[in-house]
Amino acid sequence: MRGIQWVVVGLVAAVGVGCATMTAGSHVERGHDFSPYRTYDWGPPDELPTGDPRLDQDPFFKDNVLGAIEKQFAARGLMLSASGEPDLRIHYHAVINRRLNVDRVDRDRGYCTGNCQPDVTEYEAGTLVVDVVDTRDNRVVWRGWAQDAVGDMLEDRDAMARKITEAVTRILAQLPDAL
Repeated sequence: MRGIQWVVVGLVAAVGVGCATMTAGSHVERGHDFSPYRTYDWGPPDELPTGDPRLDQDPFFKDNVLGAIEKQFAARGLMLSASGEPDLRIHYHAVINRRLNVDRVDRDRGYCTGNCQPDVTEYEAGTLVVDVVDTRDNRVVWRGWAQDAVGDMLEDRDAMARKITEAVTRILAQLPDAL
């Protein structure tokens, strides 16, 4: 959409629904060898709440995020560790923030006539970040994220499940091929 500008600050991203287009990205440690990794486990939950009780108190959200990640990892041949120290520890972060979308009209280029006022829309953007930590040295070796408007996702379980699946799929599609 013309006029929408997404700024990703400090490797954050979002998951949600709405008219905005979902964006995704990742950061990988350059030159890191991912081929030895075969097993993973879940890291401890965030000590701090997301700041939004609609996520903090929603087991459906958590179950869908964990399930979507586990499904994507299984498709890549990564196994959930049954015992012992896993190769990787997986952790996710989620948050919802209020955002503004300002759709400006370019008067100088003749794109408007009359009152040419910018259209300002307030919406909620969701953020989902997935961290992959090497358990040997406790370093984040890969981080992926997705961002989108939340819309009615919090009231519609089917929409929430679809958006979580889409976000996790887009995030983990950016994992190195060796994983």
